[in-house]
Amino acid sequence: MSDDFSAAVSMTEEHARIETEMANPAVASDPGTMRRLSRRYAELGRVVAAYRTWQQAAADLDDATELAAEDPDFAAELPGIEAAETEAADHLRDVLVPRDLDDARDVIIEVKAGEGGEESALFAADLARMYTRYAERMGWAVEVLGATDSDLGGYKDVRLAVKTRTAVEPQDGVWAHLKYEGGVHRVQRVPVTESQGRIHTSAAGVLVMPEVDDPGELEIDPADLRIDVFRSSGPGGQSVNTTDSAVRITHLPTGIVVSMQNEKSQLQNKEAAMRVLRARLLAERAAAQAAEAAATRRSQVRTVDRSERIRTYNFPENRIADHRTGYKAYNLDAVLDGDLGPVIDSAIAMDEAERLAAAGEQ
Repeated sequence: MSDDFSAAVSMTEEHARIETEMANPAVASDPGTMRRLSRRYAELGRVVAAYRTWQQAAADLDDATELAAEDPDFAAELPGIEAAETEAADHLRDVLVPRDLDDARDVIIEVKAGEGGEESALFAADLARMYTRYAERMGWAVEVLGATDSDLGGYKDVRLAVKTRTAVEPQDGVWAHLKYEGGVHRVQRVPVTESQGRIHTSAAGVLVMPEVDDPGELEIDPADLRIDVFRSSGPGGQSVNTTDSAVRITHLPTGIVVSMQNEKSQLQNKEAAMRVLRARLLAERAAAQAAEAAATRRSQVRTVDRSERIRTYNFPENRIADHRTGYKAYNLDAVLDGDLGPVIDSAIAMDEAERLAAAGEQ
């Protein structure tokens, strides 16, 4: 066995241990623990499958080498068997390249209007719709956690929870695809409020965070929270402006503030706010770890500034352009209707190339 694959052996052993744990009735009855174990089990499954394929290819090569030494006619088969072993070994090395540990997680997306007033709010609504349609194409579930409407029907801000319906392998996870969407998205079009037909440029900011599916994974001290309740405002039914159902949670150590008012129940708003707070804290922890390891989270931004744009949506030309990957296409209408796959694939390809290059240097 190659020493290069010693990590695969330990991961195979961990895979077997987790399989045993998941068969435990006590674990199976704990949704949070079960989901966390299922995510790790799926992460390891890709390596285990590649390792077993390589093991079989290596055994076939050993047998073929012995037979070729005894039977000259069989020697003609040897090059093809050697190529199969090499291909299996290369694939195993590829899957052993460290992935983002959050790839299999679900996500919370926040879209916030930036420069451009009402036009930016309308564009924020377009982006939220784009992610919803893309999620539907991927077979994922989407839940609106909260939103603040603008006067013309756009969003000043909106928060979406995007989830897979079953446990998936890391490369098929929601975070594995949507983590590249964090940043400033710029739009160029004629606003509905423009009477002269002039093209305006505005921006909306997107923040993507992996969701904490097991609250025990990220402990929050209740003493670190200030929870305020207040009366909801805007559309929402009879409870709006009659009960203190809206909730604002402030995490004192970090200063993170999350407000929710879309649900009629104070408890429901509190639960939704805590989900967003955990996701933000997990994102901050991951960002700090990435900074220490000089890893990549450069697509995530904290401010909605047009100069930090990652993508431009040009309506007059029906063009979409990603400024990080160089991707450009003239099917903006289709992309906004959820055909986001090729755009995201360009980011995934760039990221994988960088990870393979980094692994090669190491």
